[in-house]
Amino acid sequence: MQFKRVVVTGIGALTPIGNSAREYWDGLANGVSGADTITKFDPEHFKTKFACEVKGFDPSDHLDRREVRRMDAFTHYAMVVANEAMTDSGLEEKDYDPDRAGVIWGSGIGGLNTLLTETRKFIEGGEIPRLSPFFIPMMISDIAAGYISIKYNMRGPNYTTVSACASSNNAITDAYRHIRLGKSDVIVTGGSEACVNELAIGGFSSMKALSERNDDPKTASRPFDKDRDGFVLGEGGACLVLEELEHAKARGAKIYCEVGGAGLSADAYHITAPHPEGLGASHVMEKALEDAGMKATDIDYVNVHGTSTPLGDISETKAVQTVFGEHAYTMNISSTKSMTGHLLGAAGAIEALACIMAIHEGVVPPTINHFTDDEEFDPKLNFTFNKAQKRDVEAALSNTFGFGGHNVSVILKKYHS
Repeated sequence: MQFKRVVVTGIGALTPIGNSAREYWDGLANGVSGADTITKFDPEHFKTKFACEVKGFDPSDHLDRREVRRMDAFTHYAMVVANEAMTDSGLEEKDYDPDRAGVIWGSGIGGLNTLLTETRKFIEGGEIPRLSPFFIPMMISDIAAGYISIKYNMRGPNYTTVSACASSNNAITDAYRHIRLGKSDVIVTGGSEACVNELAIGGFSSMKALSERNDDPKTASRPFDKDRDGFVLGEGGACLVLEELEHAKARGAKIYCEVGGAGLSADAYHITAPHPEGLGASHVMEKALEDAGMKATDIDYVNVHGTSTPLGDISETKAVQTVFGEHAYTMNISSTKSMTGHLLGAAGAIEALACIMAIHEGVVPPTINHFTDDEEFDPKLNFTFNKAQKRDVEAALSNTFGFGGHNVSVILKKYHS
């Protein structure tokens, strides 16, 4: 079978360090931290009092009043980044067959803010609790994909992938494969998450997963640092417009890069802890390389999952060294979660976008907040500590791993005609 080539023709982002794709990239390239004291609720009674919130964003600047009221924040984010990506792509409805255009979105949790609000109303509502008639459609994780498809009249594949923190890389993988197999011409893909609330902070805190560096939030996300103490919760989203190459060329689209390949695997080990030797992580990177028909030496940059947890960073680094061998010492590695925090189900989308921009701009974004070397990590590895590095990036690999042992790797590469 002759596979189709898949390219990226539009991008959009809403993140803790920038409210557009360009602002996000500028934040990454300049090593900006998005962490600060929580403003969405009073965190006084929580062990962790900070997060990476989206800043200066008002959904009513982008959506009409009715849409704002009837959508959870994760859908607000999805609609805004999809609009930016579609505008950036130059795609109009006349440019595609609606039956061959679709939306595949990722969200690990969906409308958690709505769930919290409506549960409070139920508990405090007396004998006859009054719940919003939009409670269910606001909460369910698939609703963002539905709204995007309605707006752009895309009648092809339409669903949401849910694999915890691997969700949006799962969505990108599925979108790539639909187009690659010739089933679709255009798919809007990515992910969004809006979980900076009492439930998420309290739940992750009780697991001891979050950093508690309340005295210095901006440096709390410290991947690969000896003093790392957990991840920083983030929110936001990103969107990619994926398009079949000939379809894109026929309309004269600008092309950011090509999707080279993708891999999926499971740790089959533990519900939250990674395999200590990184077996699932190494398998998924190997599968992505195989899918792309590429060698390990073809990869210039790995955007690692790198959450700043004691076990996860070690496990993933072992996997990188297993897969790349001596070539690992010539690559750049970085964790952009050091700047954005961990966007859960949206992490893959914003980190795939970081890889796209690294390829497009010839710059590798840094791993910030490195202060103390950890003897657990090979000092010869280039973790791109604290400052971006100029580099011609022909191909980059993005890792995302989720609770439940879900692993996804996506390879992006320079487009060559």
